[in-house]
Amino acid sequence: MLNAHEEELNVTVYVIVQLKMNDRAAYDRYQARFFDVFKKFQGRLLSADERPAVLEGTWDRDKLVLMSFPDAATFRAWADSPEYIEISKDRKTGADGIVLLAKGFDQGSA
Repeated sequence: MLNAHEEELNVTVYVIVQLKMNDRAAYDRYQARFFDVFKKFQGRLLSADERPAVLEGTWDRDKLVLMSFPDAATFRAWADSPEYIEISKDRKTGADGIVLLAKGFDQGSA
């Protein structure tokens, strides 16, 4: 959950998801319904790569997803929406995920 300070910042946020598949059929159901929900919340899908190049270290996941949202409040509206909560059940059944939220730079103070 984001704290009040993070919620008030009007900077782009990035969502980085690393997935390890365990039920591909369930994940495919999620994926088939994803864009219908995602497009309602000003999100941008920047990458969805099942074969990212590992340049350093080890990576034991099957897929990397990178998304952006205009701000943390918009991300939270998507993540907490009844539509996303419903389809995310298939994502959680279909894959174990590591989900990170990273704030972009505020160009005015960078």
